[in-house]
Amino acid sequence: MNKFVKIAIALIICLTVGYSASLVTRPSIETWYVTLEKPVFNPPNWIFMPVWTVLYIFMAVAAALVWDKIKEQTEEVKKALLFFIIQLILNAIWSYLFFGLKNPMLALIEIALLWLMIYETYLKFIKINKISGYLLIPYLAWVGFATILNASIWWLNK
Repeated sequence: MNKFVKIAIALIICLTVGYSASLVTRPSIETWYVTLEKPVFNPPNWIFMPVWTVLYIFMAVAAALVWDKIKEQTEEVKKALLFFIIQLILNAIWSYLFFGLKNPMLALIEIALLWLMIYETYLKFIKINKISGYLLIPYLAWVGFATILNASIWWLNK
């Protein structure tokens, strides 16, 4: 399987995860989320979809570039992709906790675990393919910001 097929498969997986999370998020944006008190640095709602779309694309390309090294570094690649899959699952779970269950505190605990798992994935990816690691830096930064936003929303609405 060539690199472009791997990128296509990774894109389908990542964008599907993003889309499934949006199915829980969208209804709550117009009902529950608008009722919450938010910090002054809360971005406008329209910014989240394009940012997450770009991040999912970066994640997919990063994973595919690592996957492409499976013949040269089999065990390292398998471990790195396992961490990637775990963080991707945690990524989706956050939307269900925050928007589905409407539980910012539980989502805050989970997003802290998500950030740590992304960081560990970054450390594994950068050893296998530098570009893959670099592609995860915006994701790390955004989830770091989202963690602060999540914490602020929890604090303001507890």
